[in-house]
Amino acid sequence: MHTITEPTRDVPVLDEVDLCVLGGSCTGVFAAVRAARLGMRVAIVEKQNCFGGVATCGLVNVWHSLWDTEKQQQIISGLTEEVIDRLRRRDAVTAFPDPRGHYRLNTFELMIELDELVTEAGVVPHLHTMYVAPHTRGGRLDSVIVESKSGRGAIRAGVFIDATGDGDLCAHLALPEYTPDHGQPPTTCANIYRDPEIEFALDAAIAEHGTEFGLEDDWGWRGPVPGLNGATMHADHHVFDEDLLSAPGLTRAEIEGRRKCRAVMDIIRRHGPEGSAPVLMALPSYIGIRQTRQFACAHRLTEADVLSGRRFGDAIANGTYPVDIHHSDKPGLTFRYLDGRERYARRGAPTVEGRWRPETAENPTFYQAPYGCLLPKGAPGNLLACGRMLDADEGAFAAIRVMVNLNQMGEAGGIAACLALDAGCDVDAVDTVILRKTLADGGSAVV
Repeated sequence: MHTITEPTRDVPVLDEVDLCVLGGSCTGVFAAVRAARLGMRVAIVEKQNCFGGVATCGLVNVWHSLWDTEKQQQIISGLTEEVIDRLRRRDAVTAFPDPRGHYRLNTFELMIELDELVTEAGVVPHLHTMYVAPHTRGGRLDSVIVESKSGRGAIRAGVFIDATGDGDLCAHLALPEYTPDHGQPPTTCANIYRDPEIEFALDAAIAEHGTEFGLEDDWGWRGPVPGLNGATMHADHHVFDEDLLSAPGLTRAEIEGRRKCRAVMDIIRRHGPEGSAPVLMALPSYIGIRQTRQFACAHRLTEADVLSGRRFGDAIANGTYPVDIHHSDKPGLTFRYLDGRERYARRGAPTVEGRWRPETAENPTFYQAPYGCLLPKGAPGNLLACGRMLDADEGAFAAIRVMVNLNQMGEAGGIAACLALDAGCDVDAVDTVILRKTLADGGSAVV
């Protein structure tokens, strides 16, 4: 490979803050907002043109239940519930199948709501800004190098949160990382309009005719977009066998994902009933990535932790979303539930029902993730990792990765950063009793 040598140059410091958050998904935004509400000066860096991550840029418009499986105890609140309430004022969210079920969001309204959340909290936003590299001093992170339309610059902070999803900052610091043998493949979503009065069995049509359009044996799902009658968010396919941590692999995945969206449209055009011609309303600005690299942390969450409903004294997140494995080595999905049921589903075939354990008189009604999941091993004392790069085995990751769970980790990370700064300690020395109390004082469900 040929190389060139760049000249040495001084990099201006763009901002000096208490906390710098890299990545503007809801996880990152919620970290930034919780810290700012506690009086910290906070900057957030996002490479896209808006906040929200896969919930906005990826068009994934579902947030799962805030209640335990019995719908008796609310286990998630905080900024997730606050944003749902804010969207409700604009008829931009719908609860399914009842107020204690999951939520469908209007992702475009969510974009604006997150802008307002960031602005109201006084967070310093850096959109269209790419994180480039870390700068360390004395074994601690001193600043991060970023680049934007304005050029190259640095943001200096007391604490940093890597909420980039891929863990870019952690990777550049050469922290211990791993990639799973069978990582969950990504999906390119689309918003498609069809006349709601015309019935059409789309899954059956894809199963029957998909090979004509270059679609593999697969599985997909879809749901309504609030406020747009007849508009549906489609997640009909996966993109397989691409390295999403490489620019060429990510490029191919983006192009292939959009091709598959068009293939679904063409199946409807060719095989749908008269008058069912679809209209493509929106495509995402990036593919919906489920899993890439992960990092060894103070606690590695296991499937046994999740499915047994293990309780942690330093718990900072609760969830009920089942183990949901999107297979990369065979078609379809496997679901495992807290009550012991197991389902294997694939398009065009009967769902296989079974059990991963025998029936019991009582079942756990939710699971937890501890603060240790935010603490990468070998990291500088002023770095937290919040998001899907967390340390978890295949089964635990398949449950904990969804947005309502990761949102809570962002909130905990923002508060932990404040506590570390106030106490003058490393983030791994934060008093988790105070952390949990501060979460509760700010509206989070701490159980």
